[in-house]
Amino acid sequence: MTDTAAPDAALPAYLRRLVEAGDDLPLRHRMPRPTATARRSAVLILFGEGPRGADVLLIEKSAHLRTHAGQPAFPGGGADPGDDYPVGTALREAEEEAGIDPDGVRVVATLPELFLGPSDNLVVPVVAWWDDPREVTVGDPREVARVARVPLADLVDPANRFRIRHPSGYVGPAFGVAGMVVWGFTGGLLDAILEAAGLARPWDDADVRPLPALGARRPQLPGTLDPAEEEDAAAPTVADPAPDGPTARTVPPR
Repeated sequence: MTDTAAPDAALPAYLRRLVEAGDDLPLRHRMPRPTATARRSAVLILFGEGPRGADVLLIEKSAHLRTHAGQPAFPGGGADPGDDYPVGTALREAEEEAGIDPDGVRVVATLPELFLGPSDNLVVPVVAWWDDPREVTVGDPREVARVARVPLADLVDPANRFRIRHPSGYVGPAFGVAGMVVWGFTGGLLDAILEAAGLARPWDDADVRPLPALGARRPQLPGTLDPAEEEDAAAPTVADPAPDGPTARTVPPR
């Protein structure tokens, strides 16, 4: 792990614990060795304080993408020429995908790089704190279907925890939150982060479910809100793309 600044005593205790335990992130030891052709990538793990307490930013990729279609993820992507990799890459992608102003974000640390064999990506998770939370927006709807600030309380709620079985045989941790089923690399990274931050609660890891069809929403899962309740609870922190017109916004700019 690389610290980009000394741990700030003003940061939440869970975030300080994550930074201190970053070198031992459980997921790191389960990843295969990277290939010589692996593409350098970065994701932004952006924590903040929202209407419902501490939260983290997630996006849902567009169903029209050629890869990872419809999957929830952290904002991020491959490095571009001229990027200050990995921090600059993560911040640029978060601005493009979710309208995050880099000037309002304090980068705390970078976690050990992780190799994603199926996509041949070497990913560096960049941990940050949202000093000045603003609006959440959907960037290019061809790439991003929605953006959500997901309360950490929802992520650690045992009612929202289970494991997903992919048709390939993969079985891994998953979350049913903010109208999304978060699984795969993002689900595994979230699981490791919550553990390292000292936030994890016991949950039923024997609850294994098949991968939902693309576009399936959380109301199909136990321990969820119905659509009306979810809309009311999440309105300040979830952005869906408008069918036409300007980019969707849910929190007015300051």
